[in-house]
Amino acid sequence: MTETTTFAVRAGDEYAAQLAEFSDEYAEIGRLRAVLDAREARLLAKSAAYADALADTVVPAVYPPAERRALSRRSTCAMLAMATRSSERTVLHATDDAERLVNEAPAVLAALEAGTISGRHARTITDQLREVPTVGRVSFLAEVLPIAERSTVARLKQRAKDLRERLHPESITARAVRSEADRRVEFEPASDGMAWVHLFTTAPIAQGIVERLESAASESRRAGDQRTCGQLQADALAALALTGVTPDDVASNPALPHPIEVQEHIKPTVQITVPALSMAGVSDAPATLDGYGPIDPEAAARIAVNAPSFTRILVQPETGAVLSVGRNQYRVPADLQRAVRLRDGTCRAPGCGRRARACDLDHSVAWQDGGTTDVGNLACLCRHHHRMKHLPGWNLDHQPDGVLDWTTPDGKHHRTAPDPAPF
Repeated sequence: MTETTTFAVRAGDEYAAQLAEFSDEYAEIGRLRAVLDAREARLLAKSAAYADALADTVVPAVYPPAERRALSRRSTCAMLAMATRSSERTVLHATDDAERLVNEAPAVLAALEAGTISGRHARTITDQLREVPTVGRVSFLAEVLPIAERSTVARLKQRAKDLRERLHPESITARAVRSEADRRVEFEPASDGMAWVHLFTTAPIAQGIVERLESAASESRRAGDQRTCGQLQADALAALALTGVTPDDVASNPALPHPIEVQEHIKPTVQITVPALSMAGVSDAPATLDGYGPIDPEAAARIAVNAPSFTRILVQPETGAVLSVGRNQYRVPADLQRAVRLRDGTCRAPGCGRRARACDLDHSVAWQDGGTTDVGNLACLCRHHHRMKHLPGWNLDHQPDGVLDWTTPDGKHHRTAPDPAPF
């Protein structure tokens, strides 16, 4: 009995020691990550200040002062994004956060450098600080930082929101009116033919929408529908948006339409790339919906039937080579435009995902410099990157097969190539 007890104690000591090693190393990794986050914040804030200082030098004077500053900043952020294969928007947001942290919350930055808080804690504080007027910021930071040093991020977020509300000198009514201007809808592709639609609106409207969807789903369930509540709520929202079906309609006819029925009401201008064998009905290879990605051939066919403007693009099944972009319009410029947009898919600046159909068709070699209007000298660039291409330090070389070689102001080189046909 004694030997067993001694072994258990010994094993327990070794177990505790090993766990302590794990937890100590994990905490050290977190501390080092915080130090790097602080270092990154200082770098981004410094790069933004440098871009502002040189805006009048590097951006042509044809732009007004505020736009010169914005272009200089975006040029710098684009360069940093390309160097790290990051989204330009991500770098822009990170730069805004960094400036707020460095310039307005030095105590929070010091805590981050010391590793007593994480980067997520610091971002939570600066997110709330954005909405705190200058007169209340000293008090806000003095109270919120100790909370951050002993709380999880989720707990900090709630406490910081409460603290901001208590210290804010402006009424919530005035702030709500201002925030309402930011209402919007966002589309986010998901996997396997699915996607998210995010609605940012006032809390009462959002709550009202949810309650109506729950009511419609409950009515349909009581009528014997076997779909889950989540499926019924999603189908109710789709029916309301696309067919005008409302919960009042459901009260008299609780059977909600199925998504396949609702799809029949979609009347978009669509561009779908279809493998030739799928079009012939002898293959089930996916189609590609412009702006989303792979969808099943049956869904593509259902959407295409009702589309008032539909460009069908056939690709050779073995090589993916384009066989046809259709002949909806006779004029050569329109065909050339379709061919370039089809080839590029998105803006051809590294890391930019703006759809080709929303981009400018840019002459890589300018027309006034002898450039030609052909597929070998045209590329899709969003308006922002189209303008940026002409700033000092930027250069674009158009290689064969639509390959673009970019040079950024830091002297680095980045290459983009058209995506091959997916199937």
